[in-house]
This record gives sequence, structure tokens and C-alpha cells, in this order.
Amino acid sequence: MGKLTDLKVRNAKPGIHGDGAGLYLRVKKPTKDAQKRGQTVGSKSWVLRVQFQGGREDIGLGGYPTDLSLSEAREKAAHLRKFARQGKNAREERDRQKLVVPTFKEAMLKAHAELSKGWSVKNAASFKSSLQDHVVPKIGNRRVDHIRTADVISALAAVWTEKPALAQKLRVRILQVLSFSRANGWRSEALPDPRELRDGLARRPKGGNFAAVPFRDAPAFVADQLGKEETTGRLALLFTILTAARSGEVRSAQWEHVDLEAREWNRPAELMKAGVKHTVTLNDAAIAILERAKALSNGKGLIFPGGRKGARLSDMTLTKVMRTAKRTETVHGFRSTFRDWAAEKMSRIPAMVSEMALAHSVGTKTEQAYLRSDLRDLRRDLMDAWGCFVAPSLSIAEDNVVTFSKVG
Repeated sequence: MGKLTDLKVRNAKPGIHGDGAGLYLRVKKPTKDAQKRGQTVGSKSWVLRVQFQGGREDIGLGGYPTDLSLSEAREKAAHLRKFARQGKNAREERDRQKLVVPTFKEAMLKAHAELSKGWSVKNAASFKSSLQDHVVPKIGNRRVDHIRTADVISALAAVWTEKPALAQKLRVRILQVLSFSRANGWRSEALPDPRELRDGLARRPKGGNFAAVPFRDAPAFVADQLGKEETTGRLALLFTILTAARSGEVRSAQWEHVDLEAREWNRPAELMKAGVKHTVTLNDAAIAILERAKALSNGKGLIFPGGRKGARLSDMTLTKVMRTAKRTETVHGFRSTFRDWAAEKMSRIPAMVSEMALAHSVGTKTEQAYLRSDLRDLRRDLMDAWGCFVAPSLSIAEDNVVTFSKVG
């Protein structure tokens, strides 16, 4: 038992009063103004005296009674004495306890604000949006010093097998946030071991290809979706199919990127995976979808906005449309659907045209050096034919007869 009691602490006069085991109550004399008002004592505070590296060290614990009561001071002193006996720095431990440890969501936002200074605009946006969409709903409210391997596994499980590429990025980004938290003193535990994370998650199927809707099934799928409610997610999925674009490019598309008169979607470099600007030629069906999207976005800002003001659609929104339609394939797989169709049905057009339509690099470095054209006329013919095939009801040339530019 300590020497002090609650009554003794309340009535303590100016001076230093020992409780034992290095804990002291320090009572200051009142100021002259306070004395004039009849006060006989000044402020009271707790001090712990310990040995560290061969010397004596006095560590302030907090004031009485605003910060710590007698029992709370004893509890805190006991914790810090344990550190001191182990040869550790009790003052550093006290300071660490003073830190306001953020939640994962708060730490993610702080990490993004600092780390993104050295990233491209696209990478910074992807880092933030992917974590907000897939991880924050799972562990966003947990303090970063409480996050364990099981929590990370829980956050990754939903996309681990269905979207392996995204899951890999999310794993890296979660560890980046936790590493940033350690560097700022919010977390002392080691980061979850990547091997333990893999062991705790389902085994992925062999092969890295994205499951794709067979091109012969694509027209029926599109027709079915056109007959349903025009939600932002459904329109975004249809536009993704009709342009053979990546879903991230569609979800980030702005009205200012679109030239309806020229029938083009001019995507800036920061929107593209390869970091090179790219123009998509728009067929009748894609333009029809844009006209419908105007009613939902007022023709300003994001073409396909998310639920929160100024926020992008989640990629899971597009996937949900697929799952509601009882399709197990991926949204990204429609790029393969388009490529298979072009190879089988449009053999008269060189393969590099469809590769360019997908914003892929084509040819060797030497060939690229000499090929100065982006083959836009041929790409327009190809994309017009794709629109007629996959969405004839939205295409002017409903008989699927298309006039092709000359090759060569």
C-alpha cells in the first residue's frame, strides 16, 4: 500500500509528498494573486522517479485531479516502472501513450497525403480509392496498433480469388499504411508477414487470365442490360463494354474528356495504365449511353459519379451488375471478349488495330519508331462494327453492314 490517501492528496500543502516506489505528488505554492484570493496551495502534479542508464530521471505523469487520480497515478507509475526495470526508456513510453493513435482510415488518409507527394496523380488516386472501396469498410474503424494478421486477411478475402491483381495491390497498400504508422509511433508491432497472409487466404486458381463472356453471348447480355433500370453502374458497365476500356478508365472519365461532335473520348495520360494519353473513337451505341448518362450526372464532372458527391464509382458497383445478371465473369474480361470478336469476325483488319483500340503497345521498338499514325480511321471502323454487333438496337447501321477504310 502507498503512503498517501485520497484525503491526504486533497489536503496536501506545498511541497513534495512521497507515496512510495518513486511516486511523488508535487504541490506548488500559490501565486501572489491566488494568495490574495485566499488560496493556500497551487497546482498539484504527479512525478515518477526512476533510474535510467545509470542516472536518476524524474518523469511527469500529469496533474491532479484533472489528469490522474491517486489510483490512476499509481497504475501509470507501475506500468512505467516495469519499463524502467527492463532497461527501457520510461519517458519514451509515457510520450507514446500520449499519442492519439489513429484508426486505419485516418492513418490511410495521412499516409496518402504524405507519400503521394512522390507519386503520379493516377497512382495516388488509385491508392486512396482502392483502400476506401475495399479495406476501409472492413477495418477502417480499427486503431492501427490493434490491427493483426487476421484483420488484414478479413479485408482481403472478398477480392483475393476474384480479383487477384487488385488483391495484390491492396495487400501492398495495407502494409504501406501500417509501415507509415510504425514510422510515426502509432504502432509498435511488426507488420503482418506476407507468407502468413497467403496461408490464411484461399488458394487461387492457376492461370492469370480474367474470366470473359464469350463474344457470341455479348449481344444478348447487352440487350438484357438495356432492358433494365438505367443506374449509373449499369450505364458505366455498358460504356465499358462498348469502348473496350478498362473499368478504372471509365470510372474516372470526365465530361471534359469527351468530344461528342468529333465522336471521341480523349483520355489524358494520368488516366491511362501506361501513362500515355489515348483517344477512343466512339460508336453510335457508346454515344447513346453517354446521352443517357447526362440525365444522371448533368453533363458535368465525372460521367459516371459514385454515391458520394465528387467520388468515383467503386469497381464493385460494376461487378455487382454482373453478379445480379448471374454472370461469373469479370468486367475486365470484356476486353478479351472484344479481342476475340475482332480476331474471329474482323480478320480483314490488321491485328494491331484492335491492340491499339485496347491501348496496348504494338510492334517492336523499331516498328514503333516508324509507325507515326495511331490508325484512328481503322480503329473507328472497328469500333463502329463492334457497336453494331454488340448493341444493334443503339446503332444506326442495325443491319451490321459497315464500310471499312482501305488497309495500307
